[in-house]
Amino acid sequence: MSVQIPFDNTYARLPDRFFTRMTPEPVAAPELIRVNHTLAAELGIDGASLESAEGIAILAGNAVAEGSEPLAQAYAGHQFGGFSPQLGDGRAILLGEVVGQYGRRDIQLKGSGPTPFSRRGDGRAALGPVLREYVVSEAMAALGLPTTRALAAVTTGETVRRERLLPGAIFTRVASSHLRVGTFQFFAARGDTEGVKILADYAIARHYPEAATAEKPYRTFFESVIRAQAELIARWLHIGFIHGVMNTDNTTISGETIDFGPCAFMDDYDSRRVLSSIDHQGRYAYGNQPNIGFWNLTRLAESLLTLLGENEEKAVDEAKAALEAYVPCFQTAYDDGLCRKLGLSPGEENTAAAHALLTLMGEHAADFTLTFRSLADAQTPAGEAPLRALFGGASASLDEWLARWRQRLDAEPTTAEERRTAMRAENPAFIPRNHIMERVIAAATDSGNFTPFGAFMEVLSKPYEDQPGREDYSLPPQPEERVLQTFCGT
Repeated sequence: MSVQIPFDNTYARLPDRFFTRMTPEPVAAPELIRVNHTLAAELGIDGASLESAEGIAILAGNAVAEGSEPLAQAYAGHQFGGFSPQLGDGRAILLGEVVGQYGRRDIQLKGSGPTPFSRRGDGRAALGPVLREYVVSEAMAALGLPTTRALAAVTTGETVRRERLLPGAIFTRVASSHLRVGTFQFFAARGDTEGVKILADYAIARHYPEAATAEKPYRTFFESVIRAQAELIARWLHIGFIHGVMNTDNTTISGETIDFGPCAFMDDYDSRRVLSSIDHQGRYAYGNQPNIGFWNLTRLAESLLTLLGENEEKAVDEAKAALEAYVPCFQTAYDDGLCRKLGLSPGEENTAAAHALLTLMGEHAADFTLTFRSLADAQTPAGEAPLRALFGGASASLDEWLARWRQRLDAEPTTAEERRTAMRAENPAFIPRNHIMERVIAAATDSGNFTPFGAFMEVLSKPYEDQPGREDYSLPPQPEERVLQTFCGT
C-alpha cells in the first residue's frame, strides 16, 4: 500500500539559517506501536497506509516520503532561567507540513537521530518518554486543551543508554507549528533583525493573519500570543496539569502545549507541587506557572523590540503596554473557569468560593480531580458522600463551605440537572494518573507488553464520561503507589 502524505511545505522555503536540511538516521528493526487513525484522517492521510511496511519505514526515519523536505529547526531558549543561544532540534526532524481538516500542521519525528543541534547527545529517544508523550498529548486533546498531537509511535529495534540501557522508540508529533519563543530568541541574540522580521511575518501569516492588516501588525501579533498563552496556562491549572519544563523553547507561538517530558497531573491539591526531577528550585511549580508564562512572554517582547517601535524607547513602551494585558487575561480565564467547575456564573463572590474550596482541598490533601468531579452530585446532601470521603469524612469547614455553595447554586438560573451536565463537562473523571503511567511504561519497557498502554489510551479518550468497569483508572494512588518525581528521559 503506497503512502500518500499531502505535503505542502512553507518553513522549508525560509532562508537556510532557519534550519539545517538533513534526513533522519535509519534504525535497525522498526516495529509499529500505534497509529492514530482519527488524526491521520484529519490530516488527509490513510492511516492504514502508515501501518504498511512503507509507512513504518517513514515513521522510523528509514525512508523519506514523497514531498517531504526533512530539516532540523534552529532555536535558542532560556532553560530554567539561563540563556542558551543555540538549542535547536537535537533529536527531531521536521518532515514537512500538511493542510488538513483543521488547517496547516507540522509532522515531526522525535528520536530520529543526531543533528547539528544535538550538543553531544545521541539524538534518540527511549520508549518510556515516547509513550508518555503519546499518552499525555492525546489525553490533553481529549480534555479539550490546545496541544501537540500524537500521530504514531514505533520501536527501533535498538537500545539507548540513559541511566541504563533502554529500548529505543520514535514518536511522530503533529503541531500547528513548532515556532517557539526560543525561535525568535535565536535571531534576536545574533542581532539578526531581518531574521526576526521574516520569522514574525511567517508566524503572522500562519497563526494570526488578522494581525497583518492591523494598524500595528507586530504589536497585534504579540498581543495575540500573550492571549493564547494566558488562556492556555489557565486551562492547565483547571485540570491540575504541571508542565515541568516551561522553558522559552517550550513556549509555543500558537498557544499549544508542547513537550511532555517530566510533566505530571496533581493528585492531592498543593499549589506548590513540583514533580519534575530537574526542577530543583520549584521554578515551574503548579502555582508558579502563570508567573513563568509572563516571564517567558517578556523574553519574547525583548526579541521583538526592533519591530515594535521606531526606536528602543518607543518599542519598550509598546512591549510594556502589551504585556499589561497578560495578568487580567489570565485571571479572567482562570477565575471564570473555576466558577464553571463549581456550576456557578462568573463573578467575584463565586470566584472567592472557588478559592476557598482550593484552600480546603490543600488543608485536607483532597484529590484535585475527584473533588471537582464529585461536586456535580453534591448539589444536595443525598449525593455528597463521595465528596466527603475525599476530605476524610466529617469536616465542619467542608459543611460550612457546602452550605454557602448551595446557596449560590440556588441563585443560578439553571436547574440542578442542567448544572450537573455542565459541571461534568468541565470536570474530568479520568486524567493520566502518574502511577498508572508508570505501570504502563514499565510493562512496555520491561516486557514489551503494550496492552496496558492501549487500555489506558482507550480510557483517556473519553475523560468526561463515566466508564463502568474502569473506575480504577480514576482513583488516586495508594501511598505506596505515589509518584514523587517525574523524569524527562531525553
